[in-house]
Amino acid sequence: MSDEFYRMKRLPPYVIAEVNAMRAAARAGGEDIIDLGMGNPDLPPPAHVIDKLIEVAQKPDAHGYSQSKGIPGLRRAQANYYGRRFGVELDPEREVVVTMGSKEGLASLATAITAPGDVVLAPNPSYPIHTFGFILAGATIRAVPTTPDERYFESLERAMAFTVPRPSVLVVNYPSNPTAETVDLAFYERLVAFAKDQGLWILSDLAYSELYYDGHPTPSILQVKGGKDVAVEFTSLSKTYSMAGWRIGFAVGNARLIAAMTRVKSYLDYGAFTPIQAAACAALNGPQDIVEANRLLYHKRRDVLVECFARAGWDIPQPRASMFAWAPLPPALAHLGSLEFSKQLLTHAKVAVAPGVGYGENGEGHVRIAMVENEQRLRQAARNVRKYLQSMGVNTPAANAG
Repeated sequence: MSDEFYRMKRLPPYVIAEVNAMRAAARAGGEDIIDLGMGNPDLPPPAHVIDKLIEVAQKPDAHGYSQSKGIPGLRRAQANYYGRRFGVELDPEREVVVTMGSKEGLASLATAITAPGDVVLAPNPSYPIHTFGFILAGATIRAVPTTPDERYFESLERAMAFTVPRPSVLVVNYPSNPTAETVDLAFYERLVAFAKDQGLWILSDLAYSELYYDGHPTPSILQVKGGKDVAVEFTSLSKTYSMAGWRIGFAVGNARLIAAMTRVKSYLDYGAFTPIQAAACAALNGPQDIVEANRLLYHKRRDVLVECFARAGWDIPQPRASMFAWAPLPPALAHLGSLEFSKQLLTHAKVAVAPGVGYGENGEGHVRIAMVENEQRLRQAARNVRKYLQSMGVNTPAANAG
């Protein structure tokens, strides 16, 4: 009996798990690890959301199977959000489906629309589900850059001209995880026109839509005229409302793709626990103070991170959005590679980050830093990093970091 399972053979070792295992072992040993590796929000959801969860969970009839596509009230709430935020009109019945987080949504849609041998265009570096959701469904990935410049569109043109079979799906993710790059509406207008001309579906991951800084709101691809003809967009309550563990997200847009995804999901799950969906309605329909508060919180953490790490001797580009910084390795230590550098940073500085190579080969030379610790802890991380860099012979600024 063979244990060479087909899909397992298509999954490489998850290098980020190596650092995660080291972090867990260090903490189990009593070490104080400043965890900037996983994008796990450190603040709770709004009180009224938790109150709604408790209220509905206390009802005797709330504990049966829910609806795989999401309860009607939650689908309406998401449609109303798109109307308020983007000026986009959505049909809650045909163009909205509730997902168990954006990861499950992307994986379910990949299963629904992908045949073995299909070619999918996906960014590199990228969040793993953007590629492995399709690899698990039998597809082949052709990488395209994440940087939304002229080189990006040139790479799309080459991919469509020289790939056999022709790609059928394009995955985009802005604000990007892990690189934090952003785009404007003109980028999406050009992308939609390209997709229509080439016969491509576009899957847009907009999980960080509300974490934008410096007065530049994140656009939706569905704002483009005709965007719904070719695109489905994924959003999540995880970061916007600090509800990561609740696993509530959405796919909205093209009715054909939504129908295909809904059909697949109907075979796989009964939807999220109904009280969680009711509480998600409260998040979307209720007071929105937390959205601006979280944006300001991460904005301040970004500024502290960039300033303190620069004073520690590690220059980090200032991200314009998301809860991540995409940091090149300090030049003097670039030879270590992102995985070894991350291990050393954990061992010697007690700071956990995510190695860039875990997001694709083009992520090598970088690490992803999640802004999920408070300002005091970020300053402590910078002090620890400075001591580590000095121990490695790196010249650091004379000023005390932090």
